[in-house]
Amino acid sequence: MNYKEIFEKVKIASRSISGLGEEKINQIILRLAEIVEKETPRLIAENEKDLGRMDPSNPLYDRLKLTPERISGIASDLRHVASLPSPVGEEIESRILPNGILLRRVRVPFGVIGVIYEARPNVTFDVFSLCLKSGNACILKGGKDAEDSNREAIRLIHQALEEAGVSKDVAVLLPSTHEATGELLNAVGNVDVCIPRGGRRLIDFVRDNARVPVIETGAGVVHLYFDATADMKMGKDILLNAKTRRVSVCNALDTLLIHRDRLSELPDLVAGLAGKNVALYADDTTFRELEGKYPEELLSHADDSAWDKEWMDYKMGVKVVDNLDEAIQHISRHGSGHSESIVSSDPEAMRKFQNEVDAACVYVNLPTSFTDGAQFGLGAEIGISTQKLGPRGPMGLREMTTYRYLLSGEGQIRP
Repeated sequence: MNYKEIFEKVKIASRSISGLGEEKINQIILRLAEIVEKETPRLIAENEKDLGRMDPSNPLYDRLKLTPERISGIASDLRHVASLPSPVGEEIESRILPNGILLRRVRVPFGVIGVIYEARPNVTFDVFSLCLKSGNACILKGGKDAEDSNREAIRLIHQALEEAGVSKDVAVLLPSTHEATGELLNAVGNVDVCIPRGGRRLIDFVRDNARVPVIETGAGVVHLYFDATADMKMGKDILLNAKTRRVSVCNALDTLLIHRDRLSELPDLVAGLAGKNVALYADDTTFRELEGKYPEELLSHADDSAWDKEWMDYKMGVKVVDNLDEAIQHISRHGSGHSESIVSSDPEAMRKFQNEVDAACVYVNLPTSFTDGAQFGLGAEIGISTQKLGPRGPMGLREMTTYRYLLSGEGQIRP
């Protein structure tokens, strides 16, 4: 396979997107939503081939699985993206310099965005719609686990493009091989930015091996701190939702920190987790408090590695802290900069937590499950950026653009 030729074709196709106009782009995305709904049986059939190669006990199984409801959700997300205003051309800044030159700063597409992702076939549709709407072409590199699902997804995307008379090179799916990953990461001059969406191992590999610019997304070691003044009912609801809504996603809770003054209430706080078969890995103090009050087969002693794990499973660390400062210190040492939450009734504790916890999304009296582009009103998302340079948090349409300075004058020259 001639990867250089493929990448060059995508680069050329990316320059044609600006000429399509927002109305035609919306029509393509809306048509794709119709095709996705119509082809639901075939999408599920291809997805079942992928599911058949994966152990159902694998935490990624839930991420991989497509259902009629989830496919309907994909179509809904596509329509939402189409309904959003395009950020391309948006004026960020405008001013006249002392010499009379008009300086404007406007949003423009990156050009070509490469995305490397794991067992989540919905990402294929999310990335395409966000990239096209923001004026970008995309090069997709899915994982082997979702190979058949992704192939069917790109077939439907190409159908929508062809019906509109637009080049299929606007969206390309690479083979699910290590060779393809290496070629994409080294496509200097043809790929403007690469975004890994997956676990820590994938993100580290991309960052360490890429010669093209990288935006880090995805990996989340997520904490919930139950403060001395926290409301018990609220805390139980938030804890259950943050941990068990979907355990395989990056915003799912990994570690519960509880203030020592509330230690005796810990068994009541985590009682709902037992009904979901959540295994707890507890430090010595919380283990003693839970022993005999939480199912024995679901309770284990935590080792030091427990605090750095993104579980992506029905498993969670539990640790006692003496105060808010210790909770913040623990999060600083073990968090990944993704999402963190406090349950508290103390305004000063809430303020301090949000000011001092260094993460893309910091919550007060809310579950971290809200870290999602759709929940933030961004439509679909391309990922959750955990870095500080460039986009941070859920990456929607605006985050798929950079900017350009446009200067206009009347013949001024620089002395």
